[in-house]
Amino acid sequence: MSNKFHENTNDESAVLVALETDESQDSLDVRLEELAELASTAGIKVLDTFGQRKRNPDPAFLIGHGKADELYTVVADLEPTVVIFDNELTPTQQRNLELTLKTRVMDRTQLILDIFAQRARTREGNLQVELAQLTYSLPRVGLLYTKFERQQGGIGVRGGGGESKVELDKRKIRERIAELTKELEEVKKTRRQQRSARRKLPFPSAALVGYTSAGKSTILNLLSGSEVLADKMLFSTLDPTTRRVSLPDGRGILLTDTVGFIRSLPHDLVAAFRATLEETIEADFLLHIVDVSSPEADRHRDTVLETLESLGAHDKPILTVFNKSDLVEDQAVLHELVAQTPNSCAISAAKAIGLTDLMDRISETMKGLVETMLVAIPYSRSELVAQCHEFGVVHSVDYGPEHILVRADVAHALAGKLAEFQIV
Repeated sequence: MSNKFHENTNDESAVLVALETDESQDSLDVRLEELAELASTAGIKVLDTFGQRKRNPDPAFLIGHGKADELYTVVADLEPTVVIFDNELTPTQQRNLELTLKTRVMDRTQLILDIFAQRARTREGNLQVELAQLTYSLPRVGLLYTKFERQQGGIGVRGGGGESKVELDKRKIRERIAELTKELEEVKKTRRQQRSARRKLPFPSAALVGYTSAGKSTILNLLSGSEVLADKMLFSTLDPTTRRVSLPDGRGILLTDTVGFIRSLPHDLVAAFRATLEETIEADFLLHIVDVSSPEADRHRDTVLETLESLGAHDKPILTVFNKSDLVEDQAVLHELVAQTPNSCAISAAKAIGLTDLMDRISETMKGLVETMLVAIPYSRSELVAQCHEFGVVHSVDYGPEHILVRADVAHALAGKLAEFQIV
């Protein structure tokens, strides 16, 4: 199976390879198409794709020695700068394939790590990516000292950090991993303090989650009026961004955009980004954004739900938002999908379609996160009345001789402040 496609974006070029085994859950076409998207995100021109079906992976060459020789003829003809495998390669497989193909070889995990390295903008993001890269490279150091060793750097980083990682011996890598782990512990403390500070604001919080490129950042921008980077490339958002969103009924909510999920997200990357992903765990509820126009929408939904389960966030209230509804040809099927999915709605963030329904769904989901209270607030604490207006929905205010009688829906954080004045 072989296809030629995709336009060039820089001088990097690749042949993509995928192996389908009895254990594979996705077809070769689906996997190669997603791998091509990843390559495009990394700025790589895809020259060709190569698929192999085999009962079990070959321990020495993954696709088998004969298929590796067959792949070599393709590589020799097209002369790519790298061959990228969708399957994760063992150090032995990677070494053998490089010797056979006579060019640089990398797997999907390393490609995703390189994309994260390109897109990391903050100190925290860079620390997380470097830790994941070093953890990935550590078991490969000894076996990958071949004549290609100086080409083991990431895409577009020749002579930079990627190359230096290969030249480090295992002791130095372990020392650097220890340093990074210590630095990230400080980052975790800072992030916990930030979350604690947000918790003092009497707003419920929600996190946008979804498969990468589902439109989370576009939705955050639309609801909050912010200008968070939103593009069609995979993993456009690495660092979580929190914005306040005002709902039509007067309530406020803190909405956080998080890193997109993807099939087989590298374990080392999940571990390194744990502090970032904890934003999902700490949220009061989740907005699961689904690109409903994608033919792989069901698989993407399953991947996100599996990732949430692994993070311990699967039992939170979830509002499913089927985005890009304007690109769905059969609207009747879309309406049926929404009807069959509890607490869901269909929107088009790009065309601002369905926002009223989305806001209504958010407000409905928030009802379980607020309390209706009748409180008699003394005039000496009149600032609490202002907070009821700012952070809740006030139904009535009656100014008496000694107290201000207020009935309002407020978030749990503000309810704690009002508890001593509550009228049972």
